[in-house]
Amino acid sequence: MIARLPLFALAVLAGVPDAAGAPDPAAWDALLKEFVTAESRVDYARLKQQGLARLDAYLATVAAPWPHDLSPAARKAALLNAYNALTVRWIVAHYPVASIWRTSHPFTAARHRVDGRSVSLDAIETELRQLGDPRIHAALVCASRSCPPLRREAYTADRLDRQLDENARAWLGDPALNEFDPAARSASVSRIFDWYGKDFGSVTAFLLRYAPPGKAEFLRSSGARITYKPYRWGLNDTSDLGRDYSEAQFLLDRAKNAL
Repeated sequence: MIARLPLFALAVLAGVPDAAGAPDPAAWDALLKEFVTAESRVDYARLKQQGLARLDAYLATVAAPWPHDLSPAARKAALLNAYNALTVRWIVAHYPVASIWRTSHPFTAARHRVDGRSVSLDAIETELRQLGDPRIHAALVCASRSCPPLRREAYTADRLDRQLDENARAWLGDPALNEFDPAARSASVSRIFDWYGKDFGSVTAFLLRYAPPGKAEFLRSSGARITYKPYRWGLNDTSDLGRDYSEAQFLLDRAKNAL
């Protein structure tokens, strides 16, 4: 029976950590520094060979029940770390794969263990969205090339506000993900702003706050235009894997996952 369990669940069976302790992000922090590049690409092949046991040990702490008295900031940080680490682990389990959409029901299946519960990635995202902080969209990374940059350090309660502000600025400052053209009074931004527009309250206000200095002031004037970039679902790998994953391939894979 154990052989049928997801690989990352075996770490939980190997030794469940003290249920009274919160997930310690130190191991995840070290993995991010070791296997994520400055360009926010993940070296999945090397991680699979050299970091898998450490990743599973960290996810064992994520799987065990968390303290009921965690502060809101501590829980938010732990959930952000859990989402990103579980996404990376899911990719490693299927690597090499050109896109997360080439795997079975990647976001909706409740196959992960977090805080003593079986959850999906969508469920983690939903809990975070309900906190009312749109900056979480700059921190959740779904293993794709159009995702916001994967931060090379774990989120922690004491630094969370600064980390999320930095993430939002790094995301909007990457012209491959968000472009601002003051001369044309036009912004071409991530489709995340389209999909989750209500979470931001005002997309324009968010862009004005976090865009590079001087780049978005034109959005205050009438006639300014905001469009949305195509979303590249190819894997955010350090290799070329996923680079040529097309919109047509995504639509086909998404349709297969809907069956």
